[in-house]
Amino acid sequence: MSESSEHIDELDVDQVEDRGNLEPEEIETEDVDEEDGNPLDEEGDIAADYLEELLDIADLDGDIDTYVEGGRAHVSIVTDSQTLVGKDGEVLEALQELSRLAVMTEVGHRSRLMLDIAGYRESRRKELLALATEAIQSVKETGEPAHLAPMNPFERKIVHDAVAAAGLVSESEGVEPKRHVVITQKQ
Repeated sequence: MSESSEHIDELDVDQVEDRGNLEPEEIETEDVDEEDGNPLDEEGDIAADYLEELLDIADLDGDIDTYVEGGRAHVSIVTDSQTLVGKDGEVLEALQELSRLAVMTEVGHRSRLMLDIAGYRESRRKELLALATEAIQSVKETGEPAHLAPMNPFERKIVHDAVAAAGLVSESEGVEPKRHVVITQKQ
């Protein structure tokens, strides 16, 4: 579906009288501007502009894509450079927080914007699902809890979802940055 077909004109019907015919007496329409459309599209656009400025300042190359999925704006920087990802995604997390702050400054409320750079998050998601699957199997076979390595909130959420889907229980323990997931059998 194209982006332009997602925007639908809203109708504001001020007065419609039934006088036995099919013609309403007065109908006023109000077009929705694309800029006033989906607020999540706006969040993505604000973040993309902010990140584009940062790329220019740092003299780094990258194409920026935005889309809305799962009730949040997503921004993806397509690049061959891992500089913007950093060790264990630390630079990526920092850029995501800065982007969220830029959006919050513009729109006046907290953003759940998700940033991905060079496909890092998708690659990491696959790694985490494999790790979770292995830990789930271990807990099912031994009955012993599995303590995973520390993870950021995004990563822990992926593991919690996989554990719940497998019918086991998980919880996060510890304090950032050493907060980690513990997987156990249902009591």
